[in-house]
Amino acid sequence: MREIRLIDGIREAMQEEMRRDPNVYVYGEGIGPRGGNFNETLGMADEFGVRRLIDTPISELGFTGMAIGAALTGLRPIVDIMFWDFAYEVAGQLINQAARIHYMSNGQFSVPLVFRGVVGIGGGAAGHHSAVPYPMYAHFPGLKVVVPATPYDAKGLLKTAIRDNDPVLVFEHRGIYSLKGMVPDEEYTIPLGVAAVQREGSDVTIVALARMVQVALQAADALAREGVSVEVVDPRTLAPLDKETILASIRKTSRVLVVDEAYAPYGVGGEIAALAADEAFYYLDAPIKRLNTLSAPAPASAVLEAEMVPTVDKVVVAVRELMNQ
Repeated sequence: MREIRLIDGIREAMQEEMRRDPNVYVYGEGIGPRGGNFNETLGMADEFGVRRLIDTPISELGFTGMAIGAALTGLRPIVDIMFWDFAYEVAGQLINQAARIHYMSNGQFSVPLVFRGVVGIGGGAAGHHSAVPYPMYAHFPGLKVVVPATPYDAKGLLKTAIRDNDPVLVFEHRGIYSLKGMVPDEEYTIPLGVAAVQREGSDVTIVALARMVQVALQAADALAREGVSVEVVDPRTLAPLDKETILASIRKTSRVLVVDEAYAPYGVGGEIAALAADEAFYYLDAPIKRLNTLSAPAPASAVLEAEMVPTVDKVVVAVRELMNQ
């Protein structure tokens, strides 16, 4: 085992899969010799050349359409969209084309496409560089949605996504790109649709995604000093969703809080609340609780950003309220 950053895990996954399979290509803005906006492809142009690391113009519609067409021919493109805000420009191509071609061709065509980029509020990036839209894409059949929270998961899930024959969308939170964690020296993959219990507990379940996993773990440490035992469950993928691991935790603790940086309306928390109400209602000792970013465009002010998003203190307060019900 060795310690690496989450962004290093992303880069290693792409490098290993490109060495393994000559049909893996990368498309995106600035991903060539410059090494990407977050150094996600740093040094890869020297190894793989500009024919496999295709540095595109600022034309999301153009290079996404090109990548979907390449996938239909049998290549395995990875699209680096940089910020997921920019994917709104190509949502029709992802939803109407990539997600549906396999079904509409009666299984004759597959679209082995990986579409990855950055999400998250922070750093004063404001309204055009702070989207957290994974609930929207998890709604559509034909798309697989990956939301890693650790270096181990980021690498293993991305390698699996690259090998998948369906379009896989990977949402990487820039706030944890520098997060360090242990990964194996040997090759490994992580199956999609398998959640991870990041911390075991007995009093309350926190279901958290992306950077919120770290927030939940810090809150769990604080609550442990008050005698509250918190279990933290990271779904890792939203489509497919590992319902059984989430339900097993809720049945064990009888209380659940969903902490998510995406907006609450029509979101992941609502889906998990419905799951708990349908299949674990008689185990619940308190109402299902959600903690989300406020429903407003992301501000540039750091003070306002901190007010918008879930924090350790806000999670601690929410758990205390659950324990008192």
